[in-house]
Amino acid sequence: MAPSHVLKCCQKALAWVPVAFIALVVAWSYYAYVVELCVFVYLVVFHLSFVMFVWSYWKTIFTFPASPSNEFCLSKADKEQYEKEERPESQQEILRRAAKDLPIYTTTASRAIRYCDRCQLIKPDRCHHCSACDVCVLKMDHHCPWVNNCVGFSNYKFFLLFLMYSLLYCLFVAATVLQYFIKFWTNELLDTHAKFHVLFLFFVAAMFFISILSLFSYHCWLVGKNRSTIETFRAPTFRNGPDKNGFSLGCSKNLREVFGDEKKYWLLPIFTSLGDGCNFPTRLVIMDPEQLTVSSQNEPAKSSGANQSFPPRPLSESQNRLLASDSQWVESGPEEESVKSGAKKNIIVSLES
Repeated sequence: MAPSHVLKCCQKALAWVPVAFIALVVAWSYYAYVVELCVFVYLVVFHLSFVMFVWSYWKTIFTFPASPSNEFCLSKADKEQYEKEERPESQQEILRRAAKDLPIYTTTASRAIRYCDRCQLIKPDRCHHCSACDVCVLKMDHHCPWVNNCVGFSNYKFFLLFLMYSLLYCLFVAATVLQYFIKFWTNELLDTHAKFHVLFLFFVAAMFFISILSLFSYHCWLVGKNRSTIETFRAPTFRNGPDKNGFSLGCSKNLREVFGDEKKYWLLPIFTSLGDGCNFPTRLVIMDPEQLTVSSQNEPAKSSGANQSFPPRPLSESQNRLLASDSQWVESGPEEESVKSGAKKNIIVSLES
């Protein structure tokens, strides 16, 4: 017991090594630029980018990953019954009963309820268990060793701003130091110990800029598609099968889901993301069981153009704040009259592409 506890403590201590490395590099870059180089005309812009970079990095590191609320935990009776059952079918029946009133629309690839045995809770959509943090993280993207934290719903905006401001910081430093770097190679720079700071400052800034640029570009693409890194490699499974674009609402709405409605706060590392992390609007068009019963008794859905079927009502429309203003569903005629007459139900759909 004791050796395992010591091992865990060592792992936790070693996990801070990448963070300490980044902190030392940033502190040295500040010293080299402000003290050694001391280009006064650039110091205002330098300090602005430096403060925003450190602020967003700090928020990414020390914002604890959001976990599912208590409503996703099994009751004491269900938990005891679940642990007693040995057959997976019986366990799934218990989970289905417990999850029937929860806002869950995704399942495992085998169409089972997503349940975490470690945390003993039903996983909300887009929630995954992080083995490094040993906790279920809402809208988990990945575990980042450079911040020693899980990047998810609670700090994904901070992570994006951290990448953006670190990119701008490195670009500004490399651009302003370039002239002194050229003078170093042409022997026009004064022979002081500051020239070595200039040399390494340019190389470090350029190296980090190139590496961060690809990562930032990738995450900008993810935001536009409303996907997490996990969902890119393993598409979420809905009732009608896997769909990697199931949570995409269009580029503008996807951006607002991460950065919020108030554009004046977009560039500040303060939490403005929409939602609670447990329930996400979906563009997927899924038929309710009652609608399926009715539609099976009637004729197939109407089509437009080249046999393109009109979709039924999305399951999450009533809970979808982002779609509320752009989705209009108008049904002609009461449901009872449509079923009795055997006529097809006319549905007019207006969705933003």
